[in-house]
Parts: sequence; structure tokens; C-alpha cells
Amino acid sequence: QVQVTESGGGLEQAGGSLRLSCTISGFSIDDYSMAWFRQAPGKEREGVTCMSRDGVSIVYVDSVKGRFTISRDNAKNALYLQMNSLKPEDTAVYFCAFIRGPIGLCSLAWSYRSWGQGTQVTVSS
Repeated sequence: QVQVTESGGGLEQAGGSLRLSCTISGFSIDDYSMAWFRQAPGKEREGVTCMSRDGVSIVYVDSVKGRFTISRDNAKNALYLQMNSLKPEDTAVYFCAFIRGPIGLCSLAWSYRSWGQGTQVTVSS
């Protein structure tokens, strides 16, 4: 049974930092491209960043470039998102997602699967 658990969200002031974690059980992420998505109230889900199965390809949406860093630990079957210099517009529920993907490539346009409940990130001004 697949279980995805996101954690690490919370309330932070603008300019602060948070580190999100996603732990997965039920399958190995070795063959999967991984991504973080977010959804703010009243808005559509937005792809934030993705990483290829081998960690070579990383994509960030323009709004988080230079502030967010995605990482993965395949041995722990985990995905992380370090978020620095947070802005109020980063407020959203953050979800990790995955798709069986090729070596050396990821895209936020792919149809990822997300099973977790997400973790709420709220940034105050």
C-alpha cells in the first residue's frame, strides 16, 4: 500500500525558512521523478520544482528560483524542499508527487501522481 506523508510546514514570517519533507512507503522512488506542487486557496495547483530519478535534472518555477532547493534521499525514500527567503505569495498547501521517469530528465508538465494530504505553509508579511 502506497503511503505518502508530507511534513515540515507551518507559519513563518516573510524572509524566513522552512524545510519540507516527504516520506514514501509502499514502493521505491529509485525509478521515479519527484516533484513538489502547491495549491493556494482559490488557485489551481502549481508545479514548484522537480528532480529526475538520478538527481541530474532539476527544474524550478521562476517564482522560486534562487530561494527553494529540492533534494532527495533514495536510501530513505524521501524528498525534501528547503525554502528560504519566504514570501507571502508562497502561502499554500504543498504536496509531493511522483511519476515513473527517465534518467536525466524531469518536467513540471508531466502528469504526476500525488497521494499525500499535503503540508500547509503560511507566510506572514
